[in-house]
Amino acid sequence: MGTLLAISDLHISYEENREIVRGLRPESPQDWLIVAGDVAEQVADVRWALEILAGRFAKVVWTPGNHELWTMPADAVQARGVERYAAFVEMCRELGVLTPEDEYPVWEGEGGPVRVAPLFLGYDYTFRPEGADTKEKSLEIAHASGIVCTDEYYLHPDPYPTRDDWCRARVAETEARLAAAADPSVPYVLINHYPLVREPTRVLRYPEFAQWCGTELTADWHTRFPTAVMVYGHLHIPRITHYDGVKFQEVSLGYPREWRRHGNPHGLLRAVLPASARV
Repeated sequence: MGTLLAISDLHISYEENREIVRGLRPESPQDWLIVAGDVAEQVADVRWALEILAGRFAKVVWTPGNHELWTMPADAVQARGVERYAAFVEMCRELGVLTPEDEYPVWEGEGGPVRVAPLFLGYDYTFRPEGADTKEKSLEIAHASGIVCTDEYYLHPDPYPTRDDWCRARVAETEARLAAAADPSVPYVLINHYPLVREPTRVLRYPEFAQWCGTELTADWHTRFPTAVMVYGHLHIPRITHYDGVKFQEVSLGYPREWRRHGNPHGLLRAVLPASARV
């Protein structure tokens, strides 16, 4: 019946990771694949990876990470902010890849039915380090410690004034969509590049980085909406945790120096459903 699989943070600007993508294949013709962001920084590289995966898996579902939204000087596509995100959505539709702008598909395989909901939410600097009661103070602490996300230089929120304004707009829009489609008999698999709760960021080596990892506005979504699993990436700490009885599954590959160290003990593609499959 197939498996609902997931991976994130492919970072194919590294040749070792590009080689991994070349080798990713389903175990069954019915397998679906979730790609939870950070495929690459340049549009052509993202297309290369998603086109390969869309040709192999029964369905591919993508949501953007922060790296896709960077506008790098070397990229042939210089679109910024909302325009850049829209270009990825258009590209995915050409490839038959589902995005946060499409109707949420229902997985009918083992462990289902579930409604697979890719989200694009961003962050709003509310995952602040100790001693910071404002965004400004949080950023000041980060700059003083030298732990500053590259988003501050390459992720532009145009036409929104700030990244947190863009985040708040996306949260409001997405919250309304989830509420309208909510059905207790068909729970969600919620997919976002960032975790929907702050707890997974507590293990970060540098707590200052958490402010670029999500928003407090989604802290109750996994309980307010019927949720089977929450899938995320970004932290490069692949693991499974549970909050309020809901499984949170980080599915990141990460940089070569990271996956070489831990050796991908759970495999490259993580099984989201069925629960009895390898994790």
